[in-house]
Amino acid sequence: MEKVVGYLGLGNMGHPMAMQIADAGYNLLVFDIDNEALIDFRERQIPVAESVRDLADKADIIICSLPSNEIIREAVIGSEGLVTGGRVKTYINACTTGSNFAAQISEELTKKGIATLEAPISGGPPGARDGTLSIMASGPSKVYEEVKPILESYGKKLVYCGEKAGLAQVLKLANNILFATSIFATTEAIAMGVKAGLDPSLMLDAIQAGTGRNATVDLVMPNSVLNRAFDFGATIEILMKDVNLALEEGEKQGVPQPVSQQVRQMMLLAMHQGWEQRDLSELVRLVENWSDIEIKSKL
Repeated sequence: MEKVVGYLGLGNMGHPMAMQIADAGYNLLVFDIDNEALIDFRERQIPVAESVRDLADKADIIICSLPSNEIIREAVIGSEGLVTGGRVKTYINACTTGSNFAAQISEELTKKGIATLEAPISGGPPGARDGTLSIMASGPSKVYEEVKPILESYGKKLVYCGEKAGLAQVLKLANNILFATSIFATTEAIAMGVKAGLDPSLMLDAIQAGTGRNATVDLVMPNSVLNRAFDFGATIEILMKDVNLALEEGEKQGVPQPVSQQVRQMMLLAMHQGWEQRDLSELVRLVENWSDIEIKSKL
């Protein structure tokens, strides 16, 4: 019998990732508490579960894309969570949770005979829509090899980190603290050029071919800032969570993080201004406001 792939959480990342799985021809079953998130799947006649438990009663493999550890805990090992399902045998966590939480969830699921694979992703909503995400995986190698074709339906670059629970989470946090740092460092640099009289699109063109290249230069600035759309697709609150987790991991490993700490302080300024639900590309407005400029191309 063909295995059923369940997808839990159909937000900015989960929705396009689940669609990629469906497009690849897998037998997909989805669930989200937000009925609006299910509309596109119903229109395509993709089956929708009635609850998390129903999803776990009908799917062999479940991929999870949920926004916070608290929500994940309840959905996965809560009284009506997927751990209570009668069919699920493999849980794939596509979320950024930190290594401690990952190990805790893995331990609880193992008791119920459910294997866990950590598979956090990077590339943002654009990468999810294009099926070009970077996927960092850790957990049983046998499970990784079994589900690798599914991961390849929405990921272009797969890196297997090892058997130890949480290793992929550490790599993902390293990626995300670099991304958060790039937002502020890039904005400061571009703001400096704009105040001096340079057009920001000209600056980005040069930097993309130089040593200053990063994700903010390649994606955030040209696609969400210069056009003033601010629509990268992830909230400041979500990135704040990841920055906090990265600092916790650094402390756990005994690594000094003075630069990362400063990035956290910058993000806290945005949070204290009530920007939690704003798109993360709007973080550039902090520097713009202080610099009394607007990063907008005239070319």
